Parts: sequence; C-alpha cells; structure tokens
Amino acid sequence: MNVKDRINSIKSTAYYKSANLHIHSTYSDGKCSFESLVDQGKLLKLEHMSIVDHNSVEGWRNFNTKDYNFLITGVEFDCFYKGTLLHILGYGIDPNHPDILNICAKSKKETQYDIVRLFKSRHPKKVINAIHNAGGIAVMAHPCCCWVINLDSFTKSLKNLGLDGIEVYYPYKRHRGIIKFHSRKKIKDLAIKHNLVMTGGTDEHGSLIKQYES
Repeated sequence: MNVKDRINSIKSTAYYKSANLHIHSTYSDGKCSFESLVDQGKLLKLEHMSIVDHNSVEGWRNFNTKDYNFLITGVEFDCFYKGTLLHILGYGIDPNHPDILNICAKSKKETQYDIVRLFKSRHPKKVINAIHNAGGIAVMAHPCCCWVINLDSFTKSLKNLGLDGIEVYYPYKRHRGIIKFHSRKKIKDLAIKHNLVMTGGTDEHGSLIKQYES
C-alpha cells in the first residue's frame, strides 16, 4: 500500500489514539530521542506513527526501521509563501533521496530555533517537488495558524503547486492555540473541497507516554 492510500485508510477517530503523524525528536526541537519515541510508540501500540523533525531526516537515516511496520517516514519543512510562513510535512519519503537532503538543514540551529528557521525557509514548490521526487506526499501542517485572509485561495494555490494533503486532526495547544486564525471545521471543509488527503497528529515535542497518559 502506498503512503497516500495508507493515510487515507486511517479513520478520523484514530488520531490522537492509535495514529499520530506529527512528532518531534531531539534531531530537531523535541526532548526525546528518536529511538525512545519509537519505543514509546510500540509500547502504546500505535498503528501509524511519524516523526517529522524540522528540516531534518537524520533520525530516519540513522535508525533501522525494518521491523517497525507502524512507522511512516516523515519530515517538516519551513516554507515562506505569499508573505506567509507555513510548514509542509512530507510523508512516505525516501530519507536518503538527494532532493530531500539538498533542502535539509545544514546546521543544528536550522532545526531548532524559530528565527533561524524563518531566515532559512524554502519555497513550497521546491519542497513539494523534492517530497514527490522522494516518493512521498506533501501536506500543509497546522493550517489554522496560516495568517492569510483567504485560506481557500491560499490552499488552492498550494494545490496547484502539487500539495497533496492538509492537517485536519490537530489539537492546537500551546502557542498554536493562541495564534489560531481559522477553525478546524473550515480546514476539513477545505480538504473536502480541494480533494486533499486529511492527516493529523499532536505535534508532540516531549514524551508520548506522558501525553497519552494525560
């Protein structure tokens, strides 16, 4: 099953429970190691899980995922488009593909600090093309936080660049909840209107065990 079909097969009720496609490790700005997060996901019996470090696929390159069928390779790139900072997730990518490595961070700071990542942001067309060339699908992350008046037009423009999906099942906690400009219902309506894959995850930067126990 290809990654698009696999993600499409995940029921909306599975997100935050048995499916979490937005997690960060110490390879970017997370607090838990890549290996620890995989172990936690296995302990929690997650059926679908993706670690999407900012501008880095080093976790996937350094970890043998052969015996972990619940994992989906992933990455989250910082982009700047039409005067707006946005994040694009790549799922099902080959982490060793040269097009992906070419746009990945060249220093640790480019995976951690917001101000550095802002000035090192990429054009979404380049990111989307790289993700597709690496065999994956491109998804807009936490779209409620996109500071655009016409999100419909913005989403359509990204789809014209090759966008495949949009993050619908996202909790908007911490600072994301404060800077939220659009409703989750609107995002789901846009996904349906533009025939986009719907994904989701908690954007966890700490322990999965603690998150699922809370």
